[in-house]
Amino acid sequence: MPYVTTADNTAIFYKDWGKGQPLVFHHGWPLSADDWDTQLQFFLLQGYRVIAHDRRGHGRSSQTSGGHDMDTYAADVNALADHLDLRDAIHIGHSTGGGEVAHYVAQAKPGRVAKAVLIGAVPPIMVKSDANPGGTPKEVFDGFRQALVAGRAAFYREVPIPFYGFNREGTPPQQGIVDNWWRQGMMGAINAHYDCIQAFSETDFTEDLKKIDVPVLVMHGDDDQIVPIADSAELAITLLRHGTLKVYKGYPHGMCTTHADVINADLLAFIRG
Repeated sequence: MPYVTTADNTAIFYKDWGKGQPLVFHHGWPLSADDWDTQLQFFLLQGYRVIAHDRRGHGRSSQTSGGHDMDTYAADVNALADHLDLRDAIHIGHSTGGGEVAHYVAQAKPGRVAKAVLIGAVPPIMVKSDANPGGTPKEVFDGFRQALVAGRAAFYREVPIPFYGFNREGTPPQQGIVDNWWRQGMMGAINAHYDCIQAFSETDFTEDLKKIDVPVLVMHGDDDQIVPIADSAELAITLLRHGTLKVYKGYPHGMCTTHADVINADLLAFIRG
C-alpha cells in the first residue's frame, strides 16, 4: 500500500488513482479516506486524479503518541503534496478535514492549490468562549472524551445516528452506513481520536480563512447536528476573500454520503467553473 513518511517518521497512508487535475479529499473525525469512497469513484469516472489520505492515528496511518494537532496535520498534508508533487490541486475537506484544508491551504506553497471546498466544516472555531458566544460549550466536547474513554466501541455506534440525521422523523437508520462509520472509527487509535477532539473543537481558523486567496466553496446542511451552521459556515463565509456559501435545506452533517448525488454534482460544477 502507498505511504509517505513524514519528518517525524510517521507513515501516512494514501490512495492515488487516475490522471488529470488532482482532487485531494480530507476526512472527518474519527474516520479515514474510505469515507470518501462515493466521491472518489464519481470523480475518477469524470477524468480526475483523486487522492485521499488517512490522517495520522486514523485508518491505516501510523498510530503515533503525539502530533494530533492542526499544525502537524497540515504538515503531514504538505509532506504528501511534496511527495506527489501536486500542482493546481483542489482540496476538499469534510468536518475536521475542513479545518485541515483551511490550515494547509492558508500556508501552501505557491502553485500547489487552485481551489478549496469546506463541507460541514469546523472553521472558524467550534468551542464557545467570550469571543465566540454562539459556539458549542466545552462541556459537550468533554462529554465526547469521557464517552470515548468509557467505551469507544459503544460510543461509535451512537455517533452516526445524529451524524447522518437518522434521528429525524422519516429518516430510519441505514445499517450499512452506520456499520461503515463504526468500522472506520475502530481502525484508528483511541489516543489520536481523543486528542483530535481538542484539535477540531478548539483550533481557531480565523486567520487561516482570512489568508486564503483562492476560490472556496462552503457547503453546509442547515440541519447539521454535529457542526451547527450558524457558528461555522455562516461565520466562515464572512472571513473568506473569494468564498461562496451553498446551504442545503434539511441536510445532515454526513450529507456527502446521504445525498451524494446532489453534493457530487455541485462539487463538479464548482471544480469545472
